[in-house]
Amino acid sequence: MGRPSQDHIAAVRRFNRFYTREVGVLRKNFLDTPWSLAEMRVLFEIANGRQMTASDVGKALNLDAAYLSRMLQKFEKDGLLTRLRSEADARVSFLSLSARGKKQFAAANERQVAQTTGMLAKLKPAERQRLAAAMHEIEALLSATPAKDRMFVLRDPGPGDLGWIVERHGVLYGEEYGWRGPFEGMCAGIVSDFAKNFDAKLEKGWIAEVDGLRAGCVLLVKNDPKAKKADVARIRLLLLEPFARGMGLGRRLVEECVNFSRAKGYRRVTLWTHKELTAARMIYAKLGFVKTGEESHDDWHGKATSEFWDLDL
Repeated sequence: MGRPSQDHIAAVRRFNRFYTREVGVLRKNFLDTPWSLAEMRVLFEIANGRQMTASDVGKALNLDAAYLSRMLQKFEKDGLLTRLRSEADARVSFLSLSARGKKQFAAANERQVAQTTGMLAKLKPAERQRLAAAMHEIEALLSATPAKDRMFVLRDPGPGDLGWIVERHGVLYGEEYGWRGPFEGMCAGIVSDFAKNFDAKLEKGWIAEVDGLRAGCVLLVKNDPKAKKADVARIRLLLLEPFARGMGLGRRLVEECVNFSRAKGYRRVTLWTHKELTAARMIYAKLGFVKTGEESHDDWHGKATSEFWDLDL
């Protein structure tokens, strides 16, 4: 992947300094409580977990076992924590907050909600959306959570989504396959035609979101833009962000296209893909598409072998 640049390293460190100051984690007593940030996080895990053990908390927060043990002992001494020995294994104890612990944690949690609400209240609705999306993206890029454990939704394209489709095709396929300007220009033309000639009765687009972040897309259009009735449908611009791969989302997008086409009375679905896109080609094959031809071209400044696939409905 290559070593990150000094500018990128500096940018991450600058953001960390800014945000830790902004949310008050540098204060000795976080949220005007007797606890540090680390102690508050441990209490949060116990309050929101189910049958949590010390080992569970340590793994969730990547804490040193001895450090965590001292923290839990302090909570017990202060009357905030109780332990319940497991009936199945006497060596295991489940952690929970005492009545006093629940009361004190709830008060601190309310203060944090109020603090966050105040911070967001200074922003306009569109700015809040930008902030949330940026935070989702940071989490998605750095998270170790497997993609299959993430939740996704499919929705209609909204303001800015068509431009995003072009931008992400240009960036992603440039990075992964070396396809340059002419390829992005072609994608822009497809999106432009979709917007100008959109037939709501026979065409549709889908934007996939994972944890509120745009993660994929596909368009379904009439193969003949001038057609007034359903005949042959064409799948266009299927894309998945790297962080959203491996969770069945690509297959789901293609299935939506097929199901929509069948419901509208199309007799066939066709598509144009590339030999290099192995994951997409596997999806098409599993759903019954058959390759009907191919051609090679090198006008995108990167290797590309085009393929034609069809599915009779």
